[in-house]
Amino acid sequence: MATIVERLKYRYKNGDVLVKFLFINITVFFILKVIAIFFLLFNLNRVDLISFLGVPSGLSQLLNRFWTPFTYMFVHEQLWHLLFNMLWLYWFGRIFLQYFTGRTLGSLYVLGGLGGAMLYVVAFNTVPYFIVMGDSLMIGASAAVMAVVMGAAFYRPNVRLNLLFIGQVRIVYIAIAVFLIDLFSLGSGVNEGGHVAHIGGAMAGYIFALQYRKGRDITGWVSSLIDGLVNLTKPRKRVKMKVEYRKRETDLDYNERRNSQQAEIDAILDKLKKSGYSNLTPEEKKKLFDASKK
Repeated sequence: MATIVERLKYRYKNGDVLVKFLFINITVFFILKVIAIFFLLFNLNRVDLISFLGVPSGLSQLLNRFWTPFTYMFVHEQLWHLLFNMLWLYWFGRIFLQYFTGRTLGSLYVLGGLGGAMLYVVAFNTVPYFIVMGDSLMIGASAAVMAVVMGAAFYRPNVRLNLLFIGQVRIVYIAIAVFLIDLFSLGSGVNEGGHVAHIGGAMAGYIFALQYRKGRDITGWVSSLIDGLVNLTKPRKRVKMKVEYRKRETDLDYNERRNSQQAEIDAILDKLKKSGYSNLTPEEKKKLFDASKK
């Protein structure tokens, strides 16, 4: 068991951003499941952690749980939901990393998640169809994953994937098909908030690809935000200040030092009279110059 844990830790530590996101999502899922099972076995009043991690549609709740637009994109309640999202993230993440850095992948993942959360909250507070549904809660990495899918597909639309029973298909067609499924699923009454968020994430990925082709990276501000958060968690290096303590000089020490310095200056002056200024060494010239300023 210890060996497995060590291997996983090594894999996480040395893995790229894609591997780290997979680990984080899977780890959060299992931690929440273990906590839920613990409360169930001991008949304890269950603390609904999902409600503190998922994005609420109500604005008042959202203001009280302002962190949820970031946390929800790493939270899953059902195993099939987690598995589906992680497979899509892995497949299209690998394609994405052929053309972009891990830093950009991580930033687009977060940007897609934020875009999905924003469209979800806006829709459930402005569109009559969604308003009548009342307050709801959303979790899952689907919006973030959709951003990576659309970003890869529309940046390199001619890349192909081998699909079972179908053969090679351009990834842009796969991305469009998934987007249309979400779009046409609106009004079905099933996972309405999720479909809205998927569309928000897909739009973020599409805009990213479009702008990147024009030489603009819209994930730059997200990268700066992530860097700032990471730096906050890093332990600050203590700057060691060297303090020198000087022994207090007595009158006797002072007089001896002054007499020694004066004797040295007198010797230089004698040499100056006998040999001239040009025969003084640079060090002697400096000492003579310093003495003239006192």
